[in-house]
Amino acid sequence: MLFEDRPQDLESEIAQLEARLHDMRAQLDISTYPTPPSSHPDKSWTMPYTNNNKTTNNTTTTTSKKEQLFRPSSVRASSLHALLLLSDSALPLGSFAYSSGLESYLAHNKPSRRTNPVTSFHHFLKLSIASIASTSLPYVLAGYRRPETLDTLDNDLDASTPCIVAQRASVAQGRALIGVWERAFRVSFATPEQTSSSSDAGVTTAIKAIDEFSSALKSSFEDVDEYDLGPRGHFAPLWGVACRAMGLDLQQTAYTFVLNHAKAVLSAAVRASVMGPYQAQNILASQSLQDTIMGRIEREWNTEPEEAGQVVPALDLWVGRHELLYSRIFNS
Repeated sequence: MLFEDRPQDLESEIAQLEARLHDMRAQLDISTYPTPPSSHPDKSWTMPYTNNNKTTNNTTTTTSKKEQLFRPSSVRASSLHALLLLSDSALPLGSFAYSSGLESYLAHNKPSRRTNPVTSFHHFLKLSIASIASTSLPYVLAGYRRPETLDTLDNDLDASTPCIVAQRASVAQGRALIGVWERAFRVSFATPEQTSSSSDAGVTTAIKAIDEFSSALKSSFEDVDEYDLGPRGHFAPLWGVACRAMGLDLQQTAYTFVLNHAKAVLSAAVRASVMGPYQAQNILASQSLQDTIMGRIEREWNTEPEEAGQVVPALDLWVGRHELLYSRIFNS
């Protein structure tokens, strides 16, 4: 009975010796590091991380070689890089220059002492998201689904936007997006390698649509007499086509569009001293904002551009009266 456990002890010692032998061999030749023995009794055993044939103090658990290897091809095949670029607050679209009616709303709806200004802002943010989703999101979705109709969508959005201030803001951001595409994104996303490797046949159509639209827009600048008959360059349809050209899927395109609008409004609230930056990030990361955005996208998912319309008429009044303010810190 005293020696019943002796074979197990011997197997454990053998396994430990094999592990030590494995470590010693690795020190002799790190470049050909073998797989650790499967019979190793210590599951917490780790091997040193190697970089350029030099051993560091960093260790990784030897659960699986596949989990330890970084696969750049999987990142390149996805739309992660393009998604991060388009969701970056530093994207030079000029969104920071506009408050989307917030400054006018604050001037025309001064809260009383009993009213919390943050609560009033929450009300405005929900109205603003509802407005952008009902008026612009259908054009984003249509631009993504049918990039060859970019010129028609641009003309229809211009005709269906009665607020001249909202028109100017949309055109300014749309033309800025064309500038970013031509000067920065086209070199990387419109190459033959990118288009040939994409499984989406609409990518090539979207790239061609942006190029043709940009050429027509430049021609309208040269011919001043026919400027009113040429393209305007509204932001919403161009966003949908650009996202299609950069390989994003439709869900990412819609969500990023509405989220960027919410980020711009929150940024304006911080600069207008409605709240601090940490409180703004708290709202931006909240589940409530996510639910609001997804709910509005779901509501407008199948809305055609000809059915789009303003669901918050007061927002057009706030935006339109922004340029009539005695003093203002944002563009109108």
